[in-house]
Amino acid sequence: MKILVTGATGALGNRVVETLLKYVPADQIVASVRDTAKAEHLRACGVEVRQADFNEPGSLNKAFEGIDRVLIISTTEPVNEKRIAQHVNAINAAKRANVKLLAYTSGTKADETKLAMGLAHKATEEAIMESGIPYCILRNNLYLETELSTIKACLAGAPIVTNAGEGKMGFALRNDYADAAAAVLAGEGHENRVYELSGKPMTYDDLATEIGKVIEKDVAVKHVDDAGFAAFLKNAGMPEVMIPMLTATKASVRDGVLEIESNDLEALLQRPVTPIIEALKLLIDTLKK
Repeated sequence: MKILVTGATGALGNRVVETLLKYVPADQIVASVRDTAKAEHLRACGVEVRQADFNEPGSLNKAFEGIDRVLIISTTEPVNEKRIAQHVNAINAAKRANVKLLAYTSGTKADETKLAMGLAHKATEEAIMESGIPYCILRNNLYLETELSTIKACLAGAPIVTNAGEGKMGFALRNDYADAAAAVLAGEGHENRVYELSGKPMTYDDLATEIGKVIEKDVAVKHVDDAGFAAFLKNAGMPEVMIPMLTATKASVRDGVLEIESNDLEALLQRPVTPIIEALKLLIDTLKK
């Protein structure tokens, strides 16, 4: 059996490969990357490295040759139409290679999402299901690492500024999501399944409380409206092109788009999700180095 992980030098993909090495021999793992020079550490572990670019179907065809199971990690392309096209290129390559299981990193409640950044996930899921390839959809909630700048600001005594109101998110460490993906790729019985992967739903007030416990001082939360949040992002130096998307995303959180109760992540991990306190300690230790 050959297992391929796309984007294998990214933070998520690299961890997936590391975890797979605990489950299967290295010669069963293939890493596809755009720049093979960045994957020498994977080669050193005995992993086969193949060059592939989601914008070049020919490179994907070669990368997917002889592959039985594949994890397509969603790309970071900001334009939905281009991102969908990239994903479809990979799906088509998987179909031509007669892949037996296609896993994809999607987003929370992607089939009913109202998030602009979630529309690519919805379209990709539809394309996967229409392809006829046995699939496993991994709907990842938020990575706690996306709040690193927020945590850093709290360490400096600043409040958490948000327009998300009482909306809840299911923060979990990237490593937990990666380990769940590896369990699917190396396991059995995941064909045609959709997993909602999430930590315990929490508000920004909840997050502030947990951060406060770790740093041993109170962390304030400043609730603002959408205009106020956009102004905050601008003052913080956020690129203009990103401000509307980030403001809309947090507004959608306020409307409950990322709130979901699910034990799918724990079930795949066969262990508890890393507790938020422990996860925060890990990230704060990283920031202090």
